[in-house]
Amino acid sequence: MRSAKLKFEKRRSRIRHKISKTSHSVRLSIFKSGRHIYAQIIDDSKSITIAAASTLDEKIKKLKKSHCNIENAIKVGEEIAKKADSAGIQDVVFDRGGYKYHGVVKALADAAREKIKF
Repeated sequence: MRSAKLKFEKRRSRIRHKISKTSHSVRLSIFKSGRHIYAQIIDDSKSITIAAASTLDEKIKKLKKSHCNIENAIKVGEEIAKKADSAGIQDVVFDRGGYKYHGVVKALADAAREKIKF
């Protein structure tokens, strides 16, 4: 029987493979740690990160002691949307990174969706 971590890694790689195979645009990638949440806009064709935001940013870090929560995920989503807009990006593909589309991931995506088209 596989451990939960191996299942997660397999799910993550399957999702990323589908995105890279079918999409030729940039992707919005999400990563959650135990304390923080990170979002990056990545251009896979050029292998560069165009924009990034996380709960480690000074604006967001000052808000709460617990950083990986829905309130801060909304702030990270708004921040990544601002950075994408200033970089001239309107369309992205959402890469949930193996996480369920629920809670923090959903809050970040909904906040970013106000300025970026998924």
